[in-house]
Amino acid sequence: MKYRDRMGNEYEKTTKQDEFLAQAYSSAAGRGLMKFLSLPLFSKCAGVILSSRLSAGAALTFAEKNNIDMSEYEERMYSSFNDFFTRKLKPGKRWITTDDSVLISPCDGKVSAYEITVSEMFVVKNSVYTVDSLLRDSKLAKRYSGGTALIIRLSVDDCHRYCYCADGVKSRNRRIEGMLYTVNPVINRHVAVYKENSREYCMIRTKRFGDIIQMEVGATMVGRIANAHSEAGRSVSRGEEKGFFEFGGSTIILLVQKNKVNVCKDLLTNTRQGFETKVRLGEMLGVASENI
Repeated sequence: MKYRDRMGNEYEKTTKQDEFLAQAYSSAAGRGLMKFLSLPLFSKCAGVILSSRLSAGAALTFAEKNNIDMSEYEERMYSSFNDFFTRKLKPGKRWITTDDSVLISPCDGKVSAYEITVSEMFVVKNSVYTVDSLLRDSKLAKRYSGGTALIIRLSVDDCHRYCYCADGVKSRNRRIEGMLYTVNPVINRHVAVYKENSREYCMIRTKRFGDIIQMEVGATMVGRIANAHSEAGRSVSRGEEKGFFEFGGSTIILLVQKNKVNVCKDLLTNTRQGFETKVRLGEMLGVASENI
């Protein structure tokens, strides 16, 4: 995997998971095994184990192995591995701007930015997506023709709590059941993950950015996307906690309308050059077009 930070420094890292997935998806037998492991039932069973008290002892070893800076998080005892995985940041560890013309990242992760064509399509690696296939709503999908899809991939070392990306009024949450494939970039050469996996989204109606879709996508071992509020018509604020993922890599997708947000140039350039961009919750993804 290749990524850049906001200073332009480049990093390339191949993990054991990358190597395993590349080998598994190179054969029919391996693809069959991975499809079995991506069944929601498998992740549900794993979730029971990871939520048990017996799993708590694995937390510190996991943190050390993945170089997680625990000084950023609340200091307390964890009752299970999932209790550790959904840990909260200490107050002040992420900065949220007071400038309401800035669209913020709702989470820590690595961003890719894709322009949506007038036919409502965008391409991630070899996988072709339409906004309709993502939302399962052709009428709503038309609003994002010519806009931008921002895909923020969380890895196991990231904080898995996320917030609202902008001030506005949210719609009801819509849940789409599906598989739970890994969101590792290796798989995008073989499976259109984001339209296959279980996911949940709402629309945020904003004054500065138009109507934004904020979608949470589950992944292998993430049988639960826990959003705090499901009701429609609720006012929300950027930086306000929206929910959390339980164990596993996960993804948040933002869809923004044409001519509503000027997405940061480094995100677009890095994506075109094959790099993800590392961001933290609260960092700028773009600014309202009316401010340009």
